[in-house]
Amino acid sequence: MTNQELKSTANEIRKGIVTAVHSAKSGHPGGSLSCADIMTYLYFEEMNIDPANPKKEERDRFVLSKGHCAPALYATLAQKGFFPKEELLNLRHVGSFLQGHPDLKHTPGVDMSSGSLGQGFSTAVGMALAGKMDNKNYRVYALAGDGEIQEGQIWEAAMFAAARKLDNLVLIVDNNGLQIDGDIKDVCSPYPIDEKLKAFNFHVINIDGHNFDEIRKAMEEAKNTKGQPTAIIAKTVKGKGVSFMEGKAGWHGKAPNDEELAIALEDLKKAGEA
Repeated sequence: MTNQELKSTANEIRKGIVTAVHSAKSGHPGGSLSCADIMTYLYFEEMNIDPANPKKEERDRFVLSKGHCAPALYATLAQKGFFPKEELLNLRHVGSFLQGHPDLKHTPGVDMSSGSLGQGFSTAVGMALAGKMDNKNYRVYALAGDGEIQEGQIWEAAMFAAARKLDNLVLIVDNNGLQIDGDIKDVCSPYPIDEKLKAFNFHVINIDGHNFDEIRKAMEEAKNTKGQPTAIIAKTVKGKGVSFMEGKAGWHGKAPNDEELAIALEDLKKAGEA
């Protein structure tokens, strides 16, 4: 896809995110919006996947380690054709297969259940190790939050991944700088994220997480890196694309009301036209 096509797709995914969270009257729009461009590139350009055969053995795997940002994953899966977009309106509703956190048993296209912060990356490491042991060519991508990496389990998994030279593994850190309690620097600073991961023997790439040229280059560099896992530190904006949500920690876990949804969709409509 061209960059313009990717931008247009990401914009549609953002519409799906805010619509779903509004319908649920709960959820996590801020961090879902910040990672929409990364999700778009993974599912529409990077990964070997097939909506018609979501469990094919040779597929690439994706783990949303920051599982509370499930609206981003669901909107992406719907946009890709894993299930109808209308299902997004059932987010968090009783009986829906779109739960508040990803559930591999019920949702087409979900490779791993997640939600307890830190655990998702550990399962991704396990998937990558299994691929190596079985001589498979699939790759594993895990998306973690920058607040999430305050969890010690992330670093235990990172140490193991590097020790096993899992070059089929890519950790992407959505570095939007905000978590539920405020600025990550004030809560429990994980900085410098890149230098810490280098110390764990990761190949580290810093990018603008909203720039498709930089995302593309980083993914290619990751594929060409041998003998060690790759970490991509993606600098992003919390609430990206919605004027009143951008850079606001308060939109970490709050649903827009009817008036706010209308403003958000108008913002995204203008972005699409632009």
